Amino acid sequence: MPNASPKTALRAWAKLMQNRYLTVISCMLLAGVLAGCGSRDKEPSLLNIRQTSQGPDEFSIVPNKPLEEPPSFSELPPPTPGGRNITDPTPDADAISALGGKPGALARPADGGIVNYASRFGRDAGIRGELAADDLEFRRKNDGRLLEKLFSVNVYFKAYAGMALDQYAELQRWRRKGLRTPAAPPPPEE
Repeated sequence: MPNASPKTALRAWAKLMQNRYLTVISCMLLAGVLAGCGSRDKEPSLLNIRQTSQGPDEFSIVPNKPLEEPPSFSELPPPTPGGRNITDPTPDADAISALGGKPGALARPADGGIVNYASRFGRDAGIRGELAADDLEFRRKNDGRLLEKLFSVNVYFKAYAGMALDQYAELQRWRRKGLRTPAAPPPPEE
């Protein structure tokens, strides 16, 4: 366009730029739509937490207990193939013991009394499967907006906010009824 007027050249340049912007916007929209089009069979995850390092998880490493010399080597118990070793780590029992509890309580079978009391008006044998299916459907409906999915934003607390119990209001409700309640930390400052 060597003989074109500056006005015509400006219009042609604006049209070209407009087409570039439309192309870029179209590509971004297409990428966003494709990112949001995941398989509906995949179980939605509202809590997006990822490990940021490639190293081992320091909380999964449990040291062995120190070796101890028995009082008498002639009175050792016979070995039990497949059984536990006294130097094997027992983190649950160790934590209970460190907090002043009785580590032997872990070996005790569960008390069926509370289960019987809770089911005194009947119980549904398939309730776990039913609740799991309902929760899966709830998570599919509340798995976040397009940009939240695209950037893996944690939407767990927002999705379940309506189901959360206000612990301080509940504490006051029980105290107004005159019932003894355990101590609770003060509400967080907002």
